Amino acid sequence: MSAGGKARMERTRRAILDAGEAVFLEHGFLGASMDQVAELAGVSKQTVYAHLQSKEALFLEVVGGMTGGAGDRLAEQVADPQVDRPLADFLLDFARQQLEIVLTPRLMRLRRLVIGEVGRFPDLGRMLHERGPGRSIARLARAFEAYRDAGHVAIPDPREAASHFNWLVMGGPVNAAMLLGDEAIPDKDDRLRHARECVRIFLAAYGAWDGSRLPPDPV
Repeated sequence: MSAGGKARMERTRRAILDAGEAVFLEHGFLGASMDQVAELAGVSKQTVYAHLQSKEALFLEVVGGMTGGAGDRLAEQVADPQVDRPLADFLLDFARQQLEIVLTPRLMRLRRLVIGEVGRFPDLGRMLHERGPGRSIARLARAFEAYRDAGHVAIPDPREAASHFNWLVMGGPVNAAMLLGDEAIPDKDDRLRHARECVRIFLAAYGAWDGSRLPPDPV
């Protein structure tokens, strides 16, 4: 196949996945149809089936792409820390970006959709966890291990500490948004206040020895 043909196929597949995301988020799995996806993508239903062999396959591809995409954005926007960077700076940057990326109407709708379909697709919850919080926890654990080994912080179990920090940051806001709707998603100022308080609590619990402390409140 020529390079132009491959590019056209990739564009068509991307259009199908984007349409699938919109249809599933609006109608749920049971309420969605491949006809709706085809119409929104501007292709025939046969073309949809040529790229994704079933509605189930399309659904799994959409969920996997959305969950992986959020993790990719966090990895791009928050660099892995150098141990000469204060731990407080890394944690505040991580928490702020994680809250901004995850707390969106789009991803909250995805989480509700996945929870509703776990019985039908048992691997969905595992996928969401591995590509979402599991990925963040693993990254935090590596950072905490590096800071600990450099003698900057007292963290006997980096993975446990990573789980504590991740859910300290995400637990309350995500649950509020999931149960109360988009209006419960905090704005930028509230996200910053929450991130700063989570970092303060974490540092108080784990005793950073590098003099880590939060920078002053922004003016």
